[in-house]
Amino acid sequence: MSFLESYKHLEKLCGEIMQDNRAVSAYIDAMERLNGSAYYIRGWNEDLKNLKHYRWVRNQITHEPNCTEKNMCYEKDTEWLNKFYERIMNQTDPLALYRKEKMTREAAIRRAAAGSRSASPSQNTHTSETFVPCPPPIKPKRYTAAKFAAILIFLLLTAIVLLFLFNK
Repeated sequence: MSFLESYKHLEKLCGEIMQDNRAVSAYIDAMERLNGSAYYIRGWNEDLKNLKHYRWVRNQITHEPNCTEKNMCYEKDTEWLNKFYERIMNQTDPLALYRKEKMTREAAIRRAAAGSRSASPSQNTHTSETFVPCPPPIKPKRYTAAKFAAILIFLLLTAIVLLFLFNK
């Protein structure tokens, strides 16, 4: 199957699952709206990059003079499109994996909430099944008063030494 034929198959499938005429572009837009999901779904960024690239290649072939499959595509490009099509069909594509991960997390949160309502305060309601690890929040560096004072003293001592050396 040629690159354009593979792209057309993917385009049709994306249009159906996204229920959008823009098909592959709608799939890309959905991935971009969920850009934080790259942390949870392996290969998210690579898939997004490839989809954008192959959409660009398709547009070049169909709209630009002297751009053909022969001078724009490699066999690996067609293979990637076919594998991505299969991943969508098998629900192992990025958006399907995101939906599965989201449902799993929501179910775990519901189980944890239901368990905490029925458990006594002394019981630990977080088991390995219900605890959903989240990445720690990134905190900006803060200078404490002690650090600030140490820096200020160092600067004052440096200034005094320099004044003493240059006033001789």
